[in-house]
Amino acid sequence: MDAQKIERMKHGKGFIAALDQSGGSTPKALKAYGIPENTYQTEEEMFDIVHDMRKRVITSPQFTSEHIIGAIIFEGTMKRKVGELYTADYLWDKKHILPFLKIDKGLALENDGVQLMKDIPNLDDILAEANNYHIFGTKQRSFISKANEHGIKDVVDQQITLAKKVFAANLIPTLEPEIDIHSPQKGEAEVILKKYLLEELDKLDDNTLVMVKLSLPNVPDFYKELIDHPKVLRVLALSGGYKRSEADKKLAQNHGMIASFSRALLEDLTYQETDFEFETNLRFEIQEIYGASVAED
Repeated sequence: MDAQKIERMKHGKGFIAALDQSGGSTPKALKAYGIPENTYQTEEEMFDIVHDMRKRVITSPQFTSEHIIGAIIFEGTMKRKVGELYTADYLWDKKHILPFLKIDKGLALENDGVQLMKDIPNLDDILAEANNYHIFGTKQRSFISKANEHGIKDVVDQQITLAKKVFAANLIPTLEPEIDIHSPQKGEAEVILKKYLLEELDKLDDNTLVMVKLSLPNVPDFYKELIDHPKVLRVLALSGGYKRSEADKKLAQNHGMIASFSRALLEDLTYQETDFEFETNLRFEIQEIYGASVAED
């Protein structure tokens, strides 16, 4: 693996921009951006429009490595270009921002209080393409609704199994076992999740590195053992439905976690804004999230 990129990810100051909305979440993202569903007729048109939205963000003079370490994109974005370069090459070559690829294919039906990832039948092809497009790492999401021991263990086992395959393909895997922020059992689920994550991380080969993306915990600094774990390159925080101001406040209380926000990053941006308004709002959002990600007190 590229030592320069590993060093950038491990010690860089900033956050990860999550720009990986895929088929199911794209209409909602576009609607929030001010583009209703009747604007496009086909899925291809929809993805062209959302790529234009992402290009507007990525090419902005506000979107720089001063505040942003990496960006998560989805498969369609990876295969599209920003200017003359494919998106991942643009991110690294032009911005010095590490590109990550969302590789999961969505969630299975809930069982035992969790939703595992759907099968990824063409995983080897996806990982090979990720390398061909110069992707640095991947991201894979599952979902936890209840503090069910069996269900959460299944989530962690599936995440770790996939992470090993990703790392063997010379990519850095990001585990994302999201816990529902509205669950009345959220705190109990966090205790169970941390226990199984630490157990499985301890079993990994010494040379294996992973990243972990988690819902902001109820108790500040609850995931310190994960942040300090030698197999963990970085621990990321997802906004999970919190408004940016609330997510930033919670993140600042969790020292060593950095943001990997999606909706909270883009919540004030709209298609109808002038370039000046867009740049002003994006600059404010980036600076707020950056400040929460590097908070020391």
